[in-house]
Amino acid sequence: MSAPSVLIAGCGDVGSRLATQLLAQGWQVHGLRRSIERLPEGVLGVAGDLFAEQRPETWPSGPLDYLVYCAAATEHDEAGYRAAYVEGLRHVLSWLRQSGQRPRRLLFVSSSSVYVQQTGEWVDETSPTEAEGYSGRLMLEAEQVALDSGIPATRVRLTGIYGPGREWLLTQVRRGYRVAVEPPLYGNRIHADDAAGLLAFLLEADRDGKVLEDCYIGVDDAPAPLAEVVGWLREYLGVTEWAEDASVRRTGSKRCSNARARALGWAPRYPSFREGYAAILEGRC
Repeated sequence: MSAPSVLIAGCGDVGSRLATQLLAQGWQVHGLRRSIERLPEGVLGVAGDLFAEQRPETWPSGPLDYLVYCAAATEHDEAGYRAAYVEGLRHVLSWLRQSGQRPRRLLFVSSSSVYVQQTGEWVDETSPTEAEGYSGRLMLEAEQVALDSGIPATRVRLTGIYGPGREWLLTQVRRGYRVAVEPPLYGNRIHADDAAGLLAFLLEADRDGKVLEDCYIGVDDAPAPLAEVVGWLREYLGVTEWAEDASVRRTGSKRCSNARARALGWAPRYPSFREGYAAILEGRC
């Protein structure tokens, strides 16, 4: 059997981690990004701009078995999100049609921002998506573009990604970050390696003939109140001082479930924030 091929459009942090995992499993991996010199060794670089209509000159000419759309907005406003997720995906789908390529499946990397539950409810793939902010609304619009593409599509709604280089919370805790304790503000997270691992798992599952659902939530096993996470990190880091600022109360509070992905056989390497942050702080990831 020939090596399966995949194009990762938007091959940044999570995309590069996915590429590395797939290369180790014998896949042929094409990675599209502006600066291909930053791609992992072994990835076939496609220098291109998702925001441009012109198909990249180095677009692969042969068949593509899979497409993973894993873009990130460079401008965090409504126009930036539309360009990155809606228009960018439309451009890639157009380039596939121009090249006569029809992948077996499209994985669209989405976000749990499509959910607006705020009172600690458990959320799964069947929960209402009533996004009010532009980020969630545009992500839902982009998801629909994927579903209407004519290619079997699966949306992967990732929760808060953390990992090396994504250490905002660690920085805040070191500064004495204060958060509201009551009512509990639940947060959801997934280590960057597990985000990539879930995508790799779904690709391998599809390749093995397993039936995929059209949506999965990417989250660890243990959504936790932010105050609990901050308390654990303070103790781990030995932080004893509090900032003078008043407690911070972020909007939104929900608990996302990974039961559907787990039922397919996936399990996170870092089941909770404890294992994930310990690995970061000890330099093991």
